[in-house]
Amino acid sequence: MLGDRWSLLIIRDMMLRGSRTYKEFLESYERIATNILADRLRKLIAYGIITTESDPSDGRKRIYLLTSKGIDLAPVMTEMVLWAAAHEETGNQALVRLMREDKEAFLAGVRKRWVDRRSSQI
Repeated sequence: MLGDRWSLLIIRDMMLRGSRTYKEFLESYERIATNILADRLRKLIAYGIITTESDPSDGRKRIYLLTSKGIDLAPVMTEMVLWAAAHEETGNQALVRLMREDKEAFLAGVRKRWVDRRSSQI
């Protein structure tokens, strides 16, 4: 379900960077190919980790949202970021510091942001 590199990066970008559109995923630092992105988004939808809705400002575009199942990955993603920061140089020390200082508050904030986003889309 999450065994490939790209699925975790898409979830990371949604969770930590707030990415919600196809274009935002394409602009990620790792430069995912369009065919791979489309495939991974379809798979993440099929697994129930993300869902898609029409963009209220342009019904032809789709917005991708984490489901409850996807939001439940926040502790896993947080631990992966902290592990990486312990072993490699990271460009986002502020985020790492926030995670380290109060992990539970950080996770509560992630959950709240996504619940609020989902509520505002309804």
